[in-house]
Order: sequence, then C-alpha cells, then structure tokens
Amino acid sequence: MPRPDVLERIKEAETEADGIVAQSEEDREERISEAHTKAEEIRSEAQEEANEMEEKRLENAREDIESERKQILAEGEKEREELETRAEANKEEAIELVIDRFREAVHAQT
Repeated sequence: MPRPDVLERIKEAETEADGIVAQSEEDREERISEAHTKAEEIRSEAQEEANEMEEKRLENAREDIESERKQILAEGEKEREELETRAEANKEEAIELVIDRFREAVHAQT
C-alpha cells in the first residue's frame, strides 16, 4: 500500500475516532442532564409527599385538639350544673341564716 493511502486511512480513522469521542461526550452530557431531571422529579415528589404527610398530621392534631376542647367544655358544663344544683339546694338555708343574723343584729342594737 502506498504511503499516501496509509496516511489518508490514518486521517480517516482519526476523524472517525474524533466523531466517536464527540458522540460519546454528547451521550454522556445527555445522560447527566436526564439524571439531573430525574433527581429533581424525585426530590419534588418527595417534597410533595412530605407536605401531604405534614398536612395530614396537622389535620389529625386539630381534630384531637377539637375533641379535647369539647370534652373540657362538657366537663365544665357538668360541673356548672352541679354547682347550680348545690347552690339552689342551699339557697333557702342561706336566706334563713342571713335573716337570723339580721334579726340578731337588730335585737343587739335595741
């Protein structure tokens, strides 16, 4: 094979090798870009799931607090009713006691 043909084939092989390297570089950059995109999607999905979980926990906490508030109010209402009942039962005695003490005070002054 003549020398110019050998040189020409070497140049063609180098050009082809440069093309393969350039294509490989493009493929690598594309895969890296796809990996970044996929990672961002995964991060976004994870953030969304975390937000949903947080909202659900807040909702459960609000429900628990509301339930406890209702229970406290019911207990307070029951206590108030008991106090009213006891006060009503003692009302007549208290009135009589006040009247007796008033009479005693009036008699003490005369």
